[in-house]
Amino acid sequence: MTNTTNSEIAVSVNDVHKEFILPQNKNSTFKQTVVNIVKQGGKVTQKTLDGVSFDVQKGDFFGIVGRNGSGKSTLLKLIAGVYTPTSGSITTNGSLTPFIELGVGFNPELSGRDNVYLNGALLGFTRKQTAAMYDEIVSFAELEEFMDQKLKNYSSGMQVRLAFSIAIRAEGDILVLDEVLAVGDEAFQRKCNDYFKSVKKSGKTVILVTHDMESVRKYCNKAIMISQGKIVAIGSPDDVANEYSMENLNALSVSDDVGEDTSHNSSIERFDIELLSPEKASQDDKVVVKYTVTSTIDTDARVVADLYNIDENYNLYCHNSSFKHLVAGKPVIFEVTYDVSIFNNMNLTVHSSIRNKQDEVIAFSSDSNSPHFMIRRTDNGKEPAQAGTIFKNGKNAKWQ
Repeated sequence: MTNTTNSEIAVSVNDVHKEFILPQNKNSTFKQTVVNIVKQGGKVTQKTLDGVSFDVQKGDFFGIVGRNGSGKSTLLKLIAGVYTPTSGSITTNGSLTPFIELGVGFNPELSGRDNVYLNGALLGFTRKQTAAMYDEIVSFAELEEFMDQKLKNYSSGMQVRLAFSIAIRAEGDILVLDEVLAVGDEAFQRKCNDYFKSVKKSGKTVILVTHDMESVRKYCNKAIMISQGKIVAIGSPDDVANEYSMENLNALSVSDDVGEDTSHNSSIERFDIELLSPEKASQDDKVVVKYTVTSTIDTDARVVADLYNIDENYNLYCHNSSFKHLVAGKPVIFEVTYDVSIFNNMNLTVHSSIRNKQDEVIAFSSDSNSPHFMIRRTDNGKEPAQAGTIFKNGKNAKWQ
């Protein structure tokens, strides 16, 4: 928890736990319902949050990240008052406006115009106040020609644009946002970005749940990462965003095990990489990576390491050892030198193979045994560049 006085804190979350009771028995009759209530059986408790604590100071743009199912949206709904904690407490200092599910309360049988007034009333505006904002709402949503059509005839993108345009008129000291930065097409997203830049400059407190790490880096001054209902990282947006990206890379290496082709008898027994340079390096530095590959076969061949860009789906580099006689169980070690500057902001993996003189693959490392890692700029393009690249380890990767 941050050491601040109560007047400096906008939201305080203290040892919050949240559990949901999930019934397992189906009640098709009134009698079955009564019997199951009396027996109190057939229910499973699902723990969504497990002892979460943090403070959001006034003026913070506070990011909450985590993979699907981590508990972050539940946390946001607790802060917004939609849910109540099973135990622990949440304290807010100021009026709170949640943008959690855009378009809640829309009626598809009413026109866009009528839905503006309906949603305005739900947000606490009088009809006169909504009328004063109406033209601005419609202009921002770019729906001037469609406001007299029924909402059910709108595309999903049009509905989201209208909902967002209404929602941002709400006044509040604390804004609670759940994935609303990704609404609409590219042009409309630029409008959204301009809005959030103005919100950030205004000094309002914002709590943002998102999967978009660029938004975390761009807007947030603090962030936390939640995994399995617990805070596993808290601090600067860059550090938390990197932690989130690494968790997703590690999850990718686990998912690669599914459906793996095991029809090949020839394979690589072990494959490791080791960075021989510091964990942080400047843009002008070179890094040396040591590859260690152990084969299960005796053969005359060479060992190849392919550096692969996961996001862009292509091989960056292919490096190989000299042609030699390989002995089963005996590691082949070779080193490769890379320029740091070519790797900025990449998610990478390394595949290894053993190839004969005709360059045919006779053994390979499975995806589940391939190291995953990432390289991130930490200077944010500022001059002069300092420690411009950070290396973080993935599965089977070692760093000194």
